[in-house]
Amino acid sequence: MNTSFHMSLPCLNVEETKSFYVDNIGASLGRTNDNWIDINLFGHQLTFIQAEKFNFNSPNYVFEGKMLPSFHFGVIVDVDQWGELYAKLNHLNLKVVTQTTFLKDKTGEHLSFFIKDSNDYMLEFKSFKDADEMFKA
Repeated sequence: MNTSFHMSLPCLNVEETKSFYVDNIGASLGRTNDNWIDINLFGHQLTFIQAEKFNFNSPNYVFEGKMLPSFHFGVIVDVDQWGELYAKLNHLNLKVVTQTTFLKDKTGEHLSFFIKDSNDYMLEFKSFKDADEMFKA
């Protein structure tokens, strides 16, 4: 069995959340009811439960001169998928934030961009130059 990640988050509107992930990102829909949905995001289960806006009082941080959100989640994909997603989301006129290469010419070099979902969560897409360096120190 492949290991998959599960994350459950509150959302403001189930339909808007479904539209963002399914229509824009290209994720598939899993189980649903009136108050929650499961999203298959590259084989990982995201559950969104309708609730009030969640408040993260966490500051951002600076990494390699870029301001990044301290709370975010993301997916690591190959460089072709990364490029396709980046082009697609830009074409849809969705606000892509902080598209850059981090750790250039160092262990762990990767492409990265962030996009804000319909609940104001920051979603990151990464692609490592060398996938074997994902956890290498």
